[in-house]
Amino acid sequence: MKIKSVKFIKSAQSIKDSIDPNFNEVAFMGRSNVGKSSFLNSLTNQKIAKISSTPGKTKLINFFEVLYENDAKTIFVDLPGFGYAKVSKKEQGNWQKNLNSFIANRFNIKLFVQLRDARHPGLEIDNQVYEYLNFIKKADQQILTIFTKSDKLKQNELAKLKKEYPNSIFVSNLKKEESKKQMIKFTLHYLEILNENN
Repeated sequence: MKIKSVKFIKSAQSIKDSIDPNFNEVAFMGRSNVGKSSFLNSLTNQKIAKISSTPGKTKLINFFEVLYENDAKTIFVDLPGFGYAKVSKKEQGNWQKNLNSFIANRFNIKLFVQLRDARHPGLEIDNQVYEYLNFIKKADQQILTIFTKSDKLKQNELAKLKKEYPNSIFVSNLKKEESKKQMIKFTLHYLEILNENN
């Protein structure tokens, strides 16, 4: 299965002003500066997400319509990065409240994709997010963990991480064509299963 086209739909502040839940959705989330924008751009082969040197730049919930070569349709949801942002605590609190509400109540999200930095696999904030997703996810929802920047690890460190997280995807330097192809292949496999169950 290949992605044929990607189209930006809209940005929303919360679930209240989100698009109608007419299609299955894949929600992408991760700590700020984990490489989520680069991952999305590589996955879709388009610059749909803005890459910024300032962590926490994505402040809104962004919706993209993804059309596959078999004409199946999925909505990609780019969620705000968590864990770092140069804003007030009040604004951070509002973001977190809106994000929690969206994740817990958006019933048509069928796949949560959590990106984690392979160099810092045991961060408490990442563990808390994973535990929260497991707590709120419904029977028809799945969680896929993707470790970015795995090329920064030594071979023994990577082997240990793969043993600890056997069902995860490990992404190397996305600027390398072979790494990009491998990442797209595995991720689209999950999306294909998702569409078969649509």
